[in-house]
Amino acid sequence: MKAVVLVGGFGSRLRPLTIDVPKQMIPVVGVTMLERVLSHLKAHGVTEAVLALGYLPDVFQEAFPDGESMGVKLRYSVESEPLDTAGAVRLAVETAGIDSTFLVVNGDILSTFDFTSIVNFHKNKGGLATVALTPVDDPSRFGVVVSDEQGRVRSFVEKPPRETAPTSLINAGVYVFEPEGLDMAPLGEPTSMERLVFPELAKSDQLFSLEMPGYWIDAGTPASLLQVSLDILRGKVVGKDLSALQRAVTGRDLSQTETDCYVGEGCVLEDNVDVRNSVLESQVTVCAQATVRDSVILPGAVIGEGALIDSSIVGHQAFVPPGSIVVNGSVISRYAELMPGCQVVGERVPS
Repeated sequence: MKAVVLVGGFGSRLRPLTIDVPKQMIPVVGVTMLERVLSHLKAHGVTEAVLALGYLPDVFQEAFPDGESMGVKLRYSVESEPLDTAGAVRLAVETAGIDSTFLVVNGDILSTFDFTSIVNFHKNKGGLATVALTPVDDPSRFGVVVSDEQGRVRSFVEKPPRETAPTSLINAGVYVFEPEGLDMAPLGEPTSMERLVFPELAKSDQLFSLEMPGYWIDAGTPASLLQVSLDILRGKVVGKDLSALQRAVTGRDLSQTETDCYVGEGCVLEDNVDVRNSVLESQVTVCAQATVRDSVILPGAVIGEGALIDSSIVGHQAFVPPGSIVVNGSVISRYAELMPGCQVVGERVPS
C-alpha cells in the first residue's frame, strides 16, 4: 500500500526551532518525527510513501539519499508554490502515479492508530474518502466533524463553543482516499482539503469517518513536542523500538544519577548533574552541577555549569551559559548563545 505524507509546511508554530530545519526532521527521542511516522506506516503494510514537500525540500532528500527510510520506499513530490492540503496531495498522487486506495497522513501527527482498521472500514463503506476522528477535551480549539450512525459525514463545525459543541470528535489528520476522490482539486492549484474537498464529498455521501481509539497528538507546537517526547519516555507512543533508559554516554555509569531519561549517543554528563524525566539527544553536554528536568535538549547543545533547564526545549548546538535559568516552556533556537547568568522564563529565543 502507498501513503502520502504531508511535510511541506513552514513549521511556524514551532519557531524558532524550524528556522532552518523542517519540523518533521526534528528528532523525537532518538529518531526524527518523520521516521516515527514512517515506522508506524510500515507496521500497517505501507511499502511506499510519497513525501509532499514544500519548505526546505533538500533537507529531506539529503537525509535519505537512498530513497528509503524505516523500511519504506520514498518518493518526492515538490511544490513550486504552496498548494494547501488537497493541492499537495493531488500533486503527490500524480507524481507517484498512485492508482488505488492510499493513506494520507499529516507529518506532524504521532499516534498509535490502527491504520489497517481504517483502511478496511473505508473499503467496506465504498466511499471516496474516509477521515479518522479523535476525541478532545475542548473542541472549541478545533473544527469538529458530525457524522451519522453509518459513519457518513454530515457537517463540519469550526471551533464551536465548548458547551454547545455537537461532538468532541475532530479531524485527526489521517485519511484514506480513492484517487478519484481528488478529481475536484485542480492539479497545480492551491486547494483546501477541509474547505473544499471534504464538504463536496460529504454533499454526495462519499465521505465517511471513523473514530480511532489510541494515543494521538499534533506535535507541531513546542508544548506538544515536549509532551510527546515525555510520553514516549513513559511508553505511551509506539514506533521504533527504543529504550527510554539508553546509556550510550561518554565517561561514566549514570545508573544512580539520572531518572526516566533518554540519553543519546555521544552525550557527556559531568559530575553532580541532576537529569530527570528528560530527553538528551546525541552529542549533548551537561556540565557539572547543572539540572535538567522535564525537558528536551536537542543534538549538540551544551548546558553550562550550574544551569537550570526545566520544562523547556533547547535547540541544536545551542549554548546555555553557566548559572543560566531556562524554565516554564521556554524554547531556545538552534545555535543560540545566551548571556551568562540569564533568566529565560516562558519565552522563545529569539522571539
